[in-house]
Amino acid sequence: MSFVGLFLSGAVVFLNSLMSLGKADAKSVGIFNIFVGTIQIIIPFYLLIVSDQNNWELYNDASIFLFGLTFLYVGITVLKGLEGNSLGWFCLWVSIIAIVYTITSIIHFHNVVSALTWGMWSFLWFLFFLSNTLKKKIDHYLGKVAFVQSWVTLTIPSLLFFLGVWNTPIVSQIWTCVLILSIFYFAASLFKLKLTFKKENEAKEIQVI
Repeated sequence: MSFVGLFLSGAVVFLNSLMSLGKADAKSVGIFNIFVGTIQIIIPFYLLIVSDQNNWELYNDASIFLFGLTFLYVGITVLKGLEGNSLGWFCLWVSIIAIVYTITSIIHFHNVVSALTWGMWSFLWFLFFLSNTLKKKIDHYLGKVAFVQSWVTLTIPSLLFFLGVWNTPIVSQIWTCVLILSIFYFAASLFKLKLTFKKENEAKEIQVI
């Protein structure tokens, strides 16, 4: 996926995180989702037309569709006030595909940063499945995960690429640490969330008694 596409995706995920946290108007964010989603549907179609149909080129182009379709689906769901069940199932499908990209990054490309990034994206899409299909009350946690990922997996890597330093060994080492620390933060926040749910359930049981 091109870094321009990642840059635009960073903006969308950032706004979506604020929407989940209740800090941004849903309809306005939905419009931006549709705008960027449309771009990320048109671009890969063009790339497919001009490509030599090499399997790895198709592999890279297909990843853009994953983001474009997600953004369009989110935008239309929000603007039309649709029930998010189907959106959640779609996000589960994308989450599974992202696991394949994670494994490929390790086995074929031997790229730890790419593998960690795809793994984090898979987790984010899975959270959308939990929220929209299984109706788990995790919007605040989802918002925090999306906020962090909008910067560490999308916006900042794109800016570093534009500055010509992204592929340097030192940056790769630093960013591996940044991504691992982010994953630890997600895990700690999830553990805290589970403790909160447990206390709430215990309080409800006491009230019933």
